[in-house]
Amino acid sequence: YFFTLSIRLEDLRVKLENEGLVNISYMIVNHQGTYSQRKFHQLKERVSDYITVYQQDEEQPDVWTTLNGNKDDFLIYDRCGRLVYHLGLPYSFLSFQHVEESIKIAYCENKCGNCSYTEPHPDGVCENITKKAEGKLAEMEPRPTGQHSPHPNPHRHREHH
Repeated sequence: YFFTLSIRLEDLRVKLENEGLVNISYMIVNHQGTYSQRKFHQLKERVSDYITVYQQDEEQPDVWTTLNGNKDDFLIYDRCGRLVYHLGLPYSFLSFQHVEESIKIAYCENKCGNCSYTEPHPDGVCENITKKAEGKLAEMEPRPTGQHSPHPNPHRHREHH
């Protein structure tokens, strides 16, 4: 699965860059499992230099446990380093639009106000992205069923760092 993921992530990176969404950092965190560890070099060879592949040390605490996530999750941060979305399966499948739309929202929203990380967007890049993307994300949000779920997918975060 992670070889397909790396190809699709590269395709998404190129697509977003061609649409004018530039200066986005991408990272794949390799799982600590033995199989993933053995396939690290193959994974690294399949992605461009624009996507960092992070190899966890076997002795360190698992990154996914630390981040309250799973190996197939996407964590999307804004330019100020705040977690905006935590997308788990099935929302993290790149064959769907959830990851792309979440990146676009995080890229185009200016929730942190005036800051040194904000760059002017080229004409039209972010026009209507937030409105259109939030509409799509609202369609996929779980509907209330009488039971409160403390962690529905996709997670939308605003106050976490």
